[in-house]
Amino acid sequence: MADAAVKDKHEAASTDANAAKVEQELTDGFHLVIDALKLNGINTIYGVPGIPITDFGRMAQVAGIRVISFRHEQNAGNAAAIAGFLTKKPGICLTVSAPGFLNGLTALANATTNCFPMILISGSSEREIVDLQQGDYEEMDQLAIAKPLCKAAFRVLHAADIGIGVARAIRAAVSGRPGGVYLDLPAKLFSQVMNADTGAKSLVKVIDPAPAQLPAPAAVKRALDVLKSAKRPLIILGKGAAYAQADDAIRALVEKSGIPFLPMSMAKGLLPDTHPQCAGAARSTVLKDADAVMLIGARLNWLLSHGKGKTWGEPGSKKFIQIDIEPKEMDSNVEIVAPVVGDIGSCVSALLEGIDGKWPAPPADWINTVKSKKEENIAKMAPRLMKNSAPMDYHGALGALRTIVKERPDAIVVNEGANTLDLARGIIDMYQPRKRLDVGTWGVMGIGMGFAIGAAIETEKPVLAVEGDSAFGFSGMEVETICRYNLPVCVVVFNNNGIYRGTDVNSAGGSDPATTVFVKDSRYDKMMEAFGGVGVNVTTPDELKRAVNEAMDSGKPTLINAVIDPAAGSESGRIGNLNPQSVLRKK
Repeated sequence: MADAAVKDKHEAASTDANAAKVEQELTDGFHLVIDALKLNGINTIYGVPGIPITDFGRMAQVAGIRVISFRHEQNAGNAAAIAGFLTKKPGICLTVSAPGFLNGLTALANATTNCFPMILISGSSEREIVDLQQGDYEEMDQLAIAKPLCKAAFRVLHAADIGIGVARAIRAAVSGRPGGVYLDLPAKLFSQVMNADTGAKSLVKVIDPAPAQLPAPAAVKRALDVLKSAKRPLIILGKGAAYAQADDAIRALVEKSGIPFLPMSMAKGLLPDTHPQCAGAARSTVLKDADAVMLIGARLNWLLSHGKGKTWGEPGSKKFIQIDIEPKEMDSNVEIVAPVVGDIGSCVSALLEGIDGKWPAPPADWINTVKSKKEENIAKMAPRLMKNSAPMDYHGALGALRTIVKERPDAIVVNEGANTLDLARGIIDMYQPRKRLDVGTWGVMGIGMGFAIGAAIETEKPVLAVEGDSAFGFSGMEVETICRYNLPVCVVVFNNNGIYRGTDVNSAGGSDPATTVFVKDSRYDKMMEAFGGVGVNVTTPDELKRAVNEAMDSGKPTLINAVIDPAAGSESGRIGNLNPQSVLRKK
């Protein structure tokens, strides 16, 4: 009897141990998503906590993923998007359902338009309630809404499919032309339980997510023939060229060919703006007079006047070569006589092989024309950049920042606004690739603080965010986020009391201010002080330069309120022609 009792006791203990073992070997949807991201090298998530993803953020932190919590989902999405641009890995934005999803969707659509790899992951209401429209908490068919605005959209309903869902999202975001992807995770998915070993086996490590796409040899030869026969060739570098991180090959192609190059704003620094072949200071001349233009990672959209009109001289006066990974991009506005389809690194390398020691240098008269126009324009601009007036105008203030960036070429410049953006693009020279981040293809305002935070997190480099006062208003509350994470971000707000100018008046009379006017003499620097950062108010370029240098040296979160003459600036900067004028008003 004693032996039987001992046996029963051992069997009971064994049963308890096995039960405990089984319990330990279970996993759930929360952990499977986290494990799937970690398996694929995702180590940072940007987002805003709330139902149903609050616990997900906590668990991700415990698992070793850095979770950066924002005050608004759009800014978190912008941070994720620029993280994708800087790293070539999809930036992850995590949001709650419905309103949070919609806030993040703006950033996702902007990422897709700009070809930044990003994944928006949102919790959502249960399918059976959404489909019958029964009025669930934050009920919304998020997948249907996201599909038209991103590159791909997926929903995962079963824990066993999490690995495949995450893998498909990653591959879709970075392969071919990069872009935004939406991943819908209903709340019920997170609490689903399955065997841990089976769950681990269901995860997928994405192999070669963005494979090289080699150009056709005939296409490469055709492009080289067009360049070789040109009398006034030009290379235009777009942000796609910067994203490609084929920096050495692009520089070799430019220098071996001897062709002048024009960088679009986020391609500035691929080669220094002070490079002898850089035609940035002669932009109007080279666009109008070139007879052969090679686009590398740049699109002939509105930023390049669609390749048409007065900007480009006489119709039919030039031949276009275009390097792009997307075949449908060719002939989108004008005829592309030499399309080269493939990834930029492979295409540029193939072109380099065709440029040997016998490659003819561009005609001397073309090189001299570009050089003379550059020198003329630089000489005209120089006195304006040296002006040390109070209050400042844009040129004097940007002249001070130009000097700082020259002395600190490793710093990342984030830039948005109307006049603040349009003038800074031409005035502030860049010296290294992927150091200038701005509004991109859509020209959308509000990217500033999200981009600044994402850049600081991903690169651990100091960030100088140059903001118009209007643009800053879209994301300004994120200065609290900057302070909370103690990021080396210096924000300069060009404060001229309004949108475009602070001098507009209400034509109807009455007590309401004009629609473009803000509170006079606002002190944005006090916002940063409120959260423990450094706030500085400056009125001259000398004060501005001193304050920015101190901020960059200290690495402390800093906001500088730069007082700009309210009368300075023009409507919509340099693109006021895009603002339709009223026929009645003209009469």
